[in-house]
Amino acid sequence: MADRCLLYYITDRSQFRGDEQTRRRALLAKVAEAARAGVDYIQLREKDLSAKELELLARDAVAVVRENRFTAGHRSLSTRLLVNSRTDVALAVGADGVHLRADDLSPQEVRAVVEFSAWRSATGHFLVAASYHSAADVLRAESEKADFVVLAPVFGKRGASRTPAAGLDALRQACEAKIPVLALGGVTVENAASCLQAGAAGVAGIRLFQENKVEDVVRALRAL
Repeated sequence: MADRCLLYYITDRSQFRGDEQTRRRALLAKVAEAARAGVDYIQLREKDLSAKELELLARDAVAVVRENRFTAGHRSLSTRLLVNSRTDVALAVGADGVHLRADDLSPQEVRAVVEFSAWRSATGHFLVAASYHSAADVLRAESEKADFVVLAPVFGKRGASRTPAAGLDALRQACEAKIPVLALGGVTVENAASCLQAGAAGVAGIRLFQENKVEDVVRALRAL
């Protein structure tokens, strides 16, 4: 079981009501809420946007995260913002990293791009995360120097999904890798403990954070 449950909020502005501008404001407000609550990572996953639209939203999201640091006592923790798939956008806006799909460039290829870029951050390390569906994929990601991996879907997703649920046994096998593995797909406050018991370093979710008060979710999961 992980010593401290890592938390990963994945955005989806289409779940918010209203026109585009209203949903965009709601998304940035949720990003701010997640940063204030101490969520470790946020993935900006707005796949329908053009590169330009995504860049504009990502710049605002980066600023919002920086302005809403989580502080506990005398300790200040920084939420790290990753951009889904688009390494170019992540580098352009000064995000903390990129989250790769299974069919994207490999983590090694992304690191080669970053090495020759002008990207700079206070942390000095560009995060490369990836999503996979099997233990074999996770072990490959480890060999390719990914920082952490999301295994999905563990319990399945709400509604129809082309990818069958991996289950806790597959999660347990994936967690034999030496990099953190986060569980995604149907994860709730109620079943998160079983993911941690299977070896997961933390959990990821969209609705888990967007449909609840983030502070309450963080408090409940960090108490596990």
